[in-house]
Amino acid sequence: MPATLSDPAPADPAEALTAAVRRRFGAGAGVDNIVQATLGGSNRTLLFDLVDGNARRRLVSREETFGGEANPFLSPARQFAIMAHVHAAGVPVPEPVFEYDAADALGPGFVTAFVSGETMPRRLLERPDPAGLLRQIAAAAARLHALPVPAAGGAAAGHPLAFLGDIPESGDPVAAMRLRIDALGEPHPALELGLRWLETHRPPERPRALVHGDFRNGNFMVGDAGLAALLDWECTHFGSGVEDLGWLCTRSWRFGQPARHAGGFGARDELIAAYADAGGPRLDAEELRWWERYGLVRWAMYNILQAHGFERGRRSPAYAVCGRNTAMMEYDLLMTLSGKYD
Repeated sequence: MPATLSDPAPADPAEALTAAVRRRFGAGAGVDNIVQATLGGSNRTLLFDLVDGNARRRLVSREETFGGEANPFLSPARQFAIMAHVHAAGVPVPEPVFEYDAADALGPGFVTAFVSGETMPRRLLERPDPAGLLRQIAAAAARLHALPVPAAGGAAAGHPLAFLGDIPESGDPVAAMRLRIDALGEPHPALELGLRWLETHRPPERPRALVHGDFRNGNFMVGDAGLAALLDWECTHFGSGVEDLGWLCTRSWRFGQPARHAGGFGARDELIAAYADAGGPRLDAEELRWWERYGLVRWAMYNILQAHGFERGRRSPAYAVCGRNTAMMEYDLLMTLSGKYD
């Protein structure tokens, strides 16, 4: 069943936000300076000030707007639990503040602290030291992948993220991707070829890790001091940490810098070295390339899913172009498999 849309936003978000914060912070709390964010693909985002007496704090409200049986994204409640867990472990992430519940007019969703900075990929690539930023990104990945996780098939009781063991992506990655593509209900021969290649060229297994799942240029909040936060945790799962680095290197996220494989910040070898210097394992470039090809198949799948959302009422220009984007991803995949693209 294709993805569907959640309920529309309340007519007066200020009233809904005020009621939500007063339930948590008392009758004297209020909201001010509400801004509807224009970026983001799968969530409704509001920026606002929480005002409590003389104190004022900038916060961010995130609400799910995309659902259905074929929806591969984690629920807001699970995202909130992940962010709370990694924030406590020192991974750079916006501080979780509270979840919405059934008594709120907003939601499903949650509120986090506001983190100042830039996320636009091409602007980040114009910074004076992209290689330095790449080292910070690699260090954040190494820290995330070093967090303890339950063993596959083992007892997970007591681990705060044990629920991740139940999602397809925490198992066989090729089987999970085939499941997602089959659920879309339309033929894509290029993606079938990609799945076959992935099946017959599998890399060696890695120790299980916590995988961000959307670790790429565009989900890095960068401030004056460099990387400030990792955003968008709706694709998190257990698996090989190399998946995150391969996703970062996937051609789609190089933004006009095809020879700078790692999100446009630097070459593949630079990322491998920075990840090892930060305490991660020393990776093989071919293993990274396997995950880049996996990323092209996966990104094509997401574009098909978003195009379905447009067809079913999400009248957004960003969703409208996803049907065309799918063909672009398929072309990039075929060119990469043929060796014409690096």
